[in-house]
Amino acid sequence: QVQLVESGGGLVQAGGSLRLSCAASGRTFSSNAVGWFRRAPGKEREFVAAISWNGGSTKYTDSVKGRFTISRDNANTVYLQMNSLEPEDTAVYYCAIGWMTAQAMGAYNNWGQGTQVTVSS
Repeated sequence: QVQLVESGGGLVQAGGSLRLSCAASGRTFSSNAVGWFRRAPGKEREFVAAISWNGGSTKYTDSVKGRFTISRDNANTVYLQMNSLEPEDTAVYYCAIGWMTAQAMGAYNNWGQGTQVTVSS
């Protein structure tokens, strides 16, 4: 079974940037869609972005469109480039793999442990 590990989180000032990585071990996830989700303090986990198995299709939640970019390389890693960060982006960010580029958590069946992103005002 593939194991997912997120990295790249941290503390950044509003307007700054971070790049999150989701790396897989155990087996390749090159045939899977990959999604990023986040859970802010006191809130439910929500969809952020997703990318298809070949990178040809992406989806974003409205609040991050134009600021975040999801991408993947050929080395079993998916990235989430986050620019113009806002305090409202503060959350634990999770990556997950599934079989379709979807916003619903139920479409994903393997999750990482998450990485904390904190944006100060």
